[in-house]
Amino acid sequence: MKLSTAGIHHITMVSGDAARTVAFYRDVLGLGLVKKTVNFDDPGAYHLYFGDATGSPGTILTFFEWPGSARGRPGIGGVHHVALGVATDQALLKWKRRLTDAGVHTSGPYDRGYFTSLYFRDPDGQIVEIATAGPGYAIDEPADALGQKLLLPPERIVVGHRDEAAIAALTHPEPVPSITPDMALHGIHHISGITDDLVRAGEFYEQALGLSLVKKTTNRDDPDTLHYFWGAYDGTRVAPHSSWTLFGWPSSWNHARGGAGQTHHVAFRAKDDDEQAAWVDHLRAMGVQPSPVMERSYFRSIYFRAPDGLLLEIATDGPGFAVDEEPGALGAGLMLPAWLEAEREQIGATLAPIG
Repeated sequence: MKLSTAGIHHITMVSGDAARTVAFYRDVLGLGLVKKTVNFDDPGAYHLYFGDATGSPGTILTFFEWPGSARGRPGIGGVHHVALGVATDQALLKWKRRLTDAGVHTSGPYDRGYFTSLYFRDPDGQIVEIATAGPGYAIDEPADALGQKLLLPPERIVVGHRDEAAIAALTHPEPVPSITPDMALHGIHHISGITDDLVRAGEFYEQALGLSLVKKTTNRDDPDTLHYFWGAYDGTRVAPHSSWTLFGWPSSWNHARGGAGQTHHVAFRAKDDDEQAAWVDHLRAMGVQPSPVMERSYFRSIYFRAPDGLLLEIATDGPGFAVDEEPGALGAGLMLPAWLEAEREQIGATLAPIG
């Protein structure tokens, strides 16, 4: 049986200040704070989970708080940006107005061929994108034959040929003080990483995770850089929350350096414990040595590295975030695993309050 992940489970990033991260992702972007806990491997620091109302796989952004951490650096073996999905171009313009009025510098909206994108940075410097649902990957290839050849973007949407002044001026005409239903963010649209060898990376992700190459193109902001897309593709459609893209940077570029504003790891989905166990055997057969299974309360995890050094995880879909809180009250209290409950008072005293 070929193992194929259903898509991205979550992405974990690094925050220098948990309260500031909550204020941005919950209060400005409107994501649900579905779990407030600690890093199980470093209980003196917060681990925050954001997502949809239940924390569904594919919608989850998580943050390790590393107070006082130096700013990280993007590079090979790291993530360039994480994109959140929205339905329409008009909703994207409303997001531009809302973010700009909140003092968040934005770039775009840019036509990316397969979607339209708005870019900004979170308070720690992590690049975040909001991308529209369409027109989709089948705009320039048949839906049943994606990723077959290198497709160059139309000249008009490539840097140097765009009307940057007109793009910068484009926005929603009225203030957007609250997030309207059409602005709802639909989880992870895609994640874009950086690698030094696209062929090697593609072989790895296709063999290790069962992802399929669905688009070969170039970076619209740097046309000399190849940009390839993979996803959970059944020959007719690419599953939502499964798009994983890589920019091909030469080996002369720096490798990523961890720290605030950078990604710690990217997690892909396993249906259950049995499927995860099959992945352990599969990875070992490839010569990849995954970690032992780690109990994370809300899922179980194994970790391993891609050839370029990026830390990857395969996480089970369950048991989910309602295992220790009522579904309607997720994120309300500080939740600790059973083995840390005896240290609750001590742990609580080391954590700064979050509003």
